[in-house]
Amino acid sequence: MILNRLRLLKIFTLSIILLFGYITFPVSIPAASSLPNGFVYAADYIQDLAVDMRYNGNNNFIGEKIDGYKAEVCIIHKEAGKMLAQVQAELKPFGLGLKIFDAYRPQSAVDHFVRWAKDTSDTRMKEYFYPEVDKKNLFTQGYIAFKSGHSRGSTVDLTIISLSPGPPCDNPRELDMGSGFDFFGPVS
Repeated sequence: MILNRLRLLKIFTLSIILLFGYITFPVSIPAASSLPNGFVYAADYIQDLAVDMRYNGNNNFIGEKIDGYKAEVCIIHKEAGKMLAQVQAELKPFGLGLKIFDAYRPQSAVDHFVRWAKDTSDTRMKEYFYPEVDKKNLFTQGYIAFKSGHSRGSTVDLTIISLSPGPPCDNPRELDMGSGFDFFGPVS
């Protein structure tokens, strides 16, 4: 029963993200600590949020820190923050919570992805992130694009975590969602 509710919550969460992904607009986030109108630090809106900004390090499909990521902070559109805070509150009674891997993504990061995808000789992370996808097909199969919904601040990459070790997780922190973060394949 709890797994059915979690599946529904995952679908609900993804629906919210997709909804807000289409009603906001692209902006550029300055390097300064002030954010443009409508943008917030996710941790200010979502209580007990776990954050692991994978593009601020090398645990991602490229295998290096991505251009434009300067700190381990999660920036999102205010409306997305409100909705995710509600999801977080619904998860808490089950001993679960949200973990965000990526949210607002600067265009410089998207450009980095595009440069990397065009270099078909760089396959150092293929074994972990795209084992069954030929790198030359990343654009045509939709895994890499020249623009990203993340640049609007309303699309997030997330998972559900256990707030304490043990069931319902095999992994004491992240629930099994079928694939890991950044996996390029139908299972994701």
